[in-house]
Amino acid sequence: MSTLDSKKYKEAERQSWDSVANNWKKWWKTIERGAEKVSRRLIELAEIKPGSRVLDIATGIGEPAITAANQIGNNGHILATDISPQMLSVAKQRATSLGLQNVIEFKEGDTETIDLPSSTFDAALCRWGLMSLPDIKAGLSNIYRSLIEGGHFAAAVWASPDQDTLIATTMNIVMKETNSLPPPPGAPGPFSLSDENSLKNSFMISGFKDLTIERMNVSFDFDSPEDFTTFTSETVGPLRKILASQTNKRKGEILKAVTEAARKYIDNKAGKVRFENEAILIVGKK
Repeated sequence: MSTLDSKKYKEAERQSWDSVANNWKKWWKTIERGAEKVSRRLIELAEIKPGSRVLDIATGIGEPAITAANQIGNNGHILATDISPQMLSVAKQRATSLGLQNVIEFKEGDTETIDLPSSTFDAALCRWGLMSLPDIKAGLSNIYRSLIEGGHFAAAVWASPDQDTLIATTMNIVMKETNSLPPPPGAPGPFSLSDENSLKNSFMISGFKDLTIERMNVSFDFDSPEDFTTFTSETVGPLRKILASQTNKRKGEILKAVTEAARKYIDNKAGKVRFENEAILIVGKK
């Protein structure tokens, strides 16, 4: 069991995401080319229809809220939440640029404690956000309370590290090069919900029923190994924090090691660096 200081952890998360928000704005097309199909499948699993009232948890720069907004039309409504005000600022800009400002409402707060209207939403979504919660059961219970009877919650998390070269390869190199300690057992992180049985159990304890799980391969393409390294160093908050403590020379050496590792993943047919990842999609009903 982790002895995590939840308050300190959440503040660090907020600062970490705030620090990379503008870079996510820069890279969002690259991210969404790979991630869009996950959003679409979550929307199907949550049975979102025209006119639906939808909650999007940990929306980041606005996904899958924006994809869902195009599904529900002007008669529906989405509340999109995130812990980072800077990420929400980018999400608002994106929504406004697409004419969706009257469909999507944004609210800052962390999933475990944010004040949500009870028995209100037809569906809830969360794409790669649950893994960051220090108390997954508190977060799921809050989401559960916000749904109407029969409402669905569909979420995506990452499968185990051996299935995920994109995140694991890079972080392993950086941890090794900087002699950084891995997070303590039980701490939140990209793969903290990769055990299907544990994931299902957390949903059931929070009240969800009729649970189903499926897996989906997700590909992220980059123009070159250098392109991938730039993306990673600009968008991954924990990596930026680790690199900030290094000398410029050492930072250059670490990033060079990441670039070299990325060369192994060049897809000769596409002429791109391709990282295949596996996502776990889970849906439950209130």
